[in-house]
Amino acid sequence: MFYHVFYGLSQFFSPFNVFQYITFRAGGAMLTSLLLCLILGPAIIKKLKNLRAGQTVRTDGPSSHQAKNGTPTMGGVIILIAILASVFLWARLDNRFILWLSGGALWLGALGFIDDFLKITQKNSKGLSAGTKLFWQTVFAAMAAGYLTLFPSNPEYSSLVNVPFLKNFFINFSFVYVSFITVIIVGSSNAVNLTDGLDGLAIGNIVIVAITLALFAYFAGHVQIAGYLKIVPVAGSGEITVFLFAVVGAGLGFLWYNAHPAEVFMGDTGSLFLGGILGMTAVFIKQELILVVLGGVFVAEALSVLLQVFFYKRTKKRIFKMAPLHHHFEMLGISETKVTIRFWIVGIILAILSFASLKLR
Repeated sequence: MFYHVFYGLSQFFSPFNVFQYITFRAGGAMLTSLLLCLILGPAIIKKLKNLRAGQTVRTDGPSSHQAKNGTPTMGGVIILIAILASVFLWARLDNRFILWLSGGALWLGALGFIDDFLKITQKNSKGLSAGTKLFWQTVFAAMAAGYLTLFPSNPEYSSLVNVPFLKNFFINFSFVYVSFITVIIVGSSNAVNLTDGLDGLAIGNIVIVAITLALFAYFAGHVQIAGYLKIVPVAGSGEITVFLFAVVGAGLGFLWYNAHPAEVFMGDTGSLFLGGILGMTAVFIKQELILVVLGGVFVAEALSVLLQVFFYKRTKKRIFKMAPLHHHFEMLGISETKVTIRFWIVGIILAILSFASLKLR
């Protein structure tokens, strides 16, 4: 909103020219969402406590987690409000990527909210069935994929996917590109959801990935920089930087309350839409496969669950002591905070590796 109001007045007051700059508005979005989380957090957490919106912890998990029983969940509401309010104020509302990301946040956030609500009212950790969640995630992802088929981010690279670390090397997914996009968005949403099991673990890595993708989006939206770095230029993608910095600010603000011992959990309300946003961004800026490297922590968490289920069904034996992966390390006797911080460190290393891919082309 600020862009549309103040930049239009810059002819009368030149300092308003600053609102045309993505970097300025990205900084404003981050600070705004951070402050909103810090301000709204206590009131919403108190409301969730009054509504008895407490987490029901799995009985087969680490014994230390039983102390988390009753901790308010659905804290993703704080993040969602902060992000959307900040984006409304600082982003260009006529940008197609901003509209799709906002729509995705609302869709997947609502899906997660329903899931959390059922968990609370039914007093168990099940909520919506896995099939129901997957169906509605897929419906939205398929709509986004269909849109990109009709209106590609860059028509010259419509169904081409760049392979990281290789210069001008693309795979043509042709008619299966729609399915490929759908899998990325749904997979990213669920991978972040599975990672959200320790205090601060998911939100810390989301911040790391969001910062990195924000810079990739800025580079892709700048023709000269994109040309120099040999990445696919995407007109208008620079505006995604504003959205993702709103995510960063909200993530840091939420971490204030989610750090161990957590006062609130984000629940599916937060994890489903935050994961979806990361997947959508990678698709929009034509960096689909870099997400596998950058989001390696999320990928490892999801794979650990898939491998555990697959192996157990066939052998009745487990690869890991418990899945997702972070619980395996807890069961080995490593403290929750140490697992979380080590996973953050791995996330930072993967972010550096992702940036290195830009110069190894």
